[in-house]
Amino acid sequence: MHTMRILLTGVGGQGTLTATTLLAKAALLRGLDVTSGEVHGMAQRGGVVESTILLGGLKSPRVGPGEADVLLGFEPLETYRALPMLRPGGMVVSSTDFIDPMGVCLGKEARPDLATIQAAARACAGGCLFLSCRTLGEQAGAVQSGNLALLGAALAMQFFPFGPDALEDAVRATLKPAIASLNLNAIALGVEAAASQTSASPAF
Repeated sequence: MHTMRILLTGVGGQGTLTATTLLAKAALLRGLDVTSGEVHGMAQRGGVVESTILLGGLKSPRVGPGEADVLLGFEPLETYRALPMLRPGGMVVSSTDFIDPMGVCLGKEARPDLATIQAAARACAGGCLFLSCRTLGEQAGAVQSGNLALLGAALAMQFFPFGPDALEDAVRATLKPAIASLNLNAIALGVEAAASQTSASPAF
């Protein structure tokens, strides 16, 4: 199979690492070679959390600048910061829901607005999909499950060597039934959101 480098980024408390584990398990359930790594610090204070999944027998868990085939951003400002890691023509799937850093909350710093971030992503990516993970999570029954909605949307884009069904299998195999049910709902909502956006804009 072809190799694939996936970079996931968010902030502490969002469940980025849990999402990484479930996506890696989905790949394993489809018989793929998986290498995963994570970098996080100050996560309990809302600091950045990054993780990687490499498919196809790649050994190093690191993803260098311009190497990521897919960027999954659970917070739009972190998506923006990670864009230099994306290879030309790669895919971006990102949440639209900001979790402002302390400096922005205190009015001491400014951040780019969503339109600026979307324009920057579209300038370097072969495809972009932005969706409100918070809204989809709430619709599924728990705002925390919004991350699974984002993964479901990404897998529905047929860019990965497996689809949302593999993620559903990983959720059933990993999570307790009540929690799994919420997250399966979230995956389905993410798939619907991806279909809606791509039908409205074929170039997504």
